Amino acid sequence: MRSKTALRMVSFAISACAGILNPASQAKAEEVLKARLAQNLAPISGLAIVAKANGLFGKQGLDISVSNFTSGKQCLDTVMGGGADIATTAEAPVTAAAMAQQPIAFVAGMEYSDLKTMTAASAAIRTKADLRGKRIGFTAGTGSEVYTSALLKAAGLTAKDVTLVNLRPQEMLPALAAGSIEAFDTWEPHVANAKKALGEGAVLLDTKGLYSETFNIVVTRPYLEANPAIVSKFLAALIEAEGWVKAHPDEAIDIVAAATGMKRDELAPIWSDYVYHVRLDDKLLETLKTHAAWRLETGNHPPGAGMPDFSKVIAAAPLKALDPARVTLSANP
Repeated sequence: MRSKTALRMVSFAISACAGILNPASQAKAEEVLKARLAQNLAPISGLAIVAKANGLFGKQGLDISVSNFTSGKQCLDTVMGGGADIATTAEAPVTAAAMAQQPIAFVAGMEYSDLKTMTAASAAIRTKADLRGKRIGFTAGTGSEVYTSALLKAAGLTAKDVTLVNLRPQEMLPALAAGSIEAFDTWEPHVANAKKALGEGAVLLDTKGLYSETFNIVVTRPYLEANPAIVSKFLAALIEAEGWVKAHPDEAIDIVAAATGMKRDELAPIWSDYVYHVRLDDKLLETLKTHAAWRLETGNHPPGAGMPDFSKVIAAAPLKALDPARVTLSANP
């Protein structure tokens, strides 16, 4: 017994000495930082999808667990509710949170792309003006709602001239197929999915350039203050993913298609719709301000809300520290 006890003590001592003499492995384990990402599982989250698939978060010393959702609003709501730490989200949930004076920190934009309108061929909608009297699906509280407002304005119509039906993106195709709506306004891949499912029964309305939705990285202000290293490393992984996506578009399409459940030959034709770029620039700021102005104009805001002070919403320091050239705001937000 004494010999076994002595052997265990010697073994323990050797292990302890090894840790002292070679602390690198122990330190490496301690340096892994964990965070929870609420992600809209769509090509708009392409950089985050690639960063996860290619081990770029791990390369930065991050252990990122991912929960997938079908809208950025759900992602930000999850973060605000404490169910995740980092959200991928569009500008609509951001301005809603800012106007509600929630303590959010907008740390970077990572993508932008046009929203689209898919129509039922049987509805004979050939121009924007043909939307008059039609039932249109949209998603309240997201960029889909702002796009719908811009679309009606461009058509010389108001909300009273159509019937607006609030649907989640994944509910739009079944509703169009069933005839309960005649058009819907949303982002890819839901439009491509409708074209695939309905074939000639679905017709894309020409609205190119009408409204580009941004997709961004948002955390809470307290989380940023408590975890600056995690946010910095997360953005660094996205920047590396951006470079990889641009250098390897074919492989990137494979990864994003597999992750989102799309077929490669469905994603490839619309791949150029997605502009991936990690940045904070005047275009982003202007989008936020325009969106906030829309909320004030339409009354879609909390009582007594005014134009948010975006200097308290945009947190440029983490990205600027990584790459100053990616922060090109001409003035304080």
